[in-house]
Amino acid sequence: MTRPTPPILDGHNDLILRLMRGHVSAAQVAAGGAGGHIDLPRARAGGWAGGMFAIFVPDPGPRAAVPVGDMTAASYDVPLPPMLPQDMARRATWEGVAAFEALAAAGVLVPCTTAAALEAALDGPALAGVLHLEGAEAIGPDLAELEALHAHGLRSLGPVWSRPTIFGHGVPFRFPASPDTGPGLTEAGQRLVRACNQLGILIDLSHLNEAGFDDVARLSEAPLVATHSNAWAVTPHSRNLTDRQLRRIAESDGMVGINFATGFLRPDGRMDPDTRLDSLLRHLDHLLNLLGEDRVGFGSDFDGAVVPHAIGDCAGLPALRAALRSHGVDAALMEKLCYRNWLRVLRQTWGG
Repeated sequence: MTRPTPPILDGHNDLILRLMRGHVSAAQVAAGGAGGHIDLPRARAGGWAGGMFAIFVPDPGPRAAVPVGDMTAASYDVPLPPMLPQDMARRATWEGVAAFEALAAAGVLVPCTTAAALEAALDGPALAGVLHLEGAEAIGPDLAELEALHAHGLRSLGPVWSRPTIFGHGVPFRFPASPDTGPGLTEAGQRLVRACNQLGILIDLSHLNEAGFDDVARLSEAPLVATHSNAWAVTPHSRNLTDRQLRRIAESDGMVGINFATGFLRPDGRMDPDTRLDSLLRHLDHLLNLLGEDRVGFGSDFDGAVVPHAIGDCAGLPALRAALRSHGVDAALMEKLCYRNWLRVLRQTWGG
């Protein structure tokens, strides 16, 4: 079967969480019929080439990480869970590393730690896999775990998810609301930024509050990147980025991956799969206007979000390409949005 082109390199997915929870095995992801948004046959059918595979530590207990049912009203403010104990987060994070390695052993993905390896994997039989940490709860103030995780291939890290960590504060799931929701990075958070720069680990700003964003912008020597975020001017959700933040990203030659989660796409902030791709195109236009065509990509949030029915899962990405072409996106810009911009910013961050 001929795969749709250009391949889409994705800034964020939560497939690992499905393995950690026992909802699917690596063998099922390889064979197909895995449920959720991602498995290897559907990825090939949709031209989804992989990208950042997030390790996220869910809160203990039955409550969902993101209570989608609480995000369908005209306005909402979902309470944040408390900080996780480091020992619990450490155990779960290494379970996530083991799940990533199981996907590699099953032939689902090829672990990538350089931009050259990512590019080589785009047309290969397996997905390109970058190990990402969504929330750094497993890492202690001495940062020893950071070096251990880097040795296992970690190349992208968000200091926070939405709950607080010893490094900083995340934004809540609040609409309508600004991302200016609390204090900036702690002293440990500032050390984490410097250590990530030294190790060549991308620092993901997607869940960080505005004060923390500003601290990273002040401290970091790398391009500023939000792997799965949208434009606050289009959808005034606390998870989205203001025009001021977007201009700082542009000044750093960083980039933003457009999140497919409908609550961050729709002007009314509702998590509703009955969402037209016009909403995504409005965010695209705004981001291109402020960032330029070299600094925008996609960060789907597959397996971690409610996405538009028009896409459905990774096999549905031809619908996105078709919408982009109908919107006037030419072949050169299409390649940049789908994968070239991610390769550029990761090469600048990682070196090589």
